[in-house]
Amino acid sequence: MSLDAVSAYTLVVGDEDGPADVQVFSSAEAAWRALDAEIRARCGMRPRPRRVTDPEAAARLADAWRAGEPETRFWQVQAHRLPILLPAIAGTPSRPTGRPARTGVLRSA
Repeated sequence: MSLDAVSAYTLVVGDEDGPADVQVFSSAEAAWRALDAEIRARCGMRPRPRRVTDPEAAARLADAWRAGEPETRFWQVQAHRLPILLPAIAGTPSRPTGRPARTGVLRSA
């Protein structure tokens, strides 16, 4: 068994009206895009056209939304490195690969 790590990004958005919305993403860009979309939906804004999401712009939008009610609104995008165990699925070869080994009896001519 060997140990490796994968990246994951969590997005948490909430206010006093209900439970927090928690989402998990495999890329930072997807998490920031989801933050932008979530805040726009909560504010009744049009969705952003498809393009690369700017994390700073998404954070400014979320901060402006939170500033409306700073005691009850919150958001967070958090990066995680998750360790995972990778099983060894193949043993080490006893000889280099390439030509197959010859079997049989050698005869002299």
